[in-house]
Amino acid sequence: MIKKIISGGQTGAEQAALDASIKWRIPHGGWIKEARTTEAGKLPGKYKLTGMPQGTALKCAGRNIIDSDGTLIVSHGDLVKELKYQHEKTVSHNKPFLHIDLEKINEFQAAHVVKKWVSENSIEALYVTGAKISDNKYIYQAVMRLLTTVFHMEIIESGLSGDENTATPFPGTVDEVIDTLLDEMPLRDRVQIARMKEDRLLFVSPALENYIRNKFLWDGNKYLLKDCMKRSGREVIDEYEAAAVIIHALWENLKETHRMRLVKTK
Repeated sequence: MIKKIISGGQTGAEQAALDASIKWRIPHGGWIKEARTTEAGKLPGKYKLTGMPQGTALKCAGRNIIDSDGTLIVSHGDLVKELKYQHEKTVSHNKPFLHIDLEKINEFQAAHVVKKWVSENSIEALYVTGAKISDNKYIYQAVMRLLTTVFHMEIIESGLSGDENTATPFPGTVDEVIDTLLDEMPLRDRVQIARMKEDRLLFVSPALENYIRNKFLWDGNKYLLKDCMKRSGREVIDEYEAAAVIIHALWENLKETHRMRLVKTK
């Protein structure tokens, strides 16, 4: 079972792995150049990586490979030069290596492949890498979705979701769901919801309700259901009612931050 995510902190796949670990409360670490620079600027302090004195990107990658139990590279298509280096370095250290090409396999199937590979190789510290945002603008969300599915599978298989003393899977609260929705939702949609009257929330697109149920309330996600019950004051709640609670909380958030003039688009 994955107990730690290792990353070099670069934009794209590596930062997606870090964000996934933070949201799922899985420890993370890794090596980065001492200046903590990425192609988008300095890496934020929330990422607990270690600066390597006089380290280059390739040296940091090599150390991350050594410090991990296995390396996962995610791409859309063939590996570029620096990722080929990481493949070769992993092989030279006799470490497990898996390349997921999302042009050849969908994300759900890929999650099953990753989960099986992690289990068969007893990987606890997983180094995740892949394309940068400048090379692949879709890679961040793809890796986030892939790892989220893998972590969810591990939680279910291990039975941890039944142990109240273990860390809860993301999202475990309504606020966490709202944070994710706000990251994903186009500005126009946010403004439209913010401008709605409360009695019209029932008419919010069914697609949003379905999305919330399918993505966040999978298999009865008891932590999120519990938070929805607390917010609603009910002792029992189903997934449809929980989705309504989340939509209402989203509206409460948006009406404070997005009550602006709706810009017309052609």
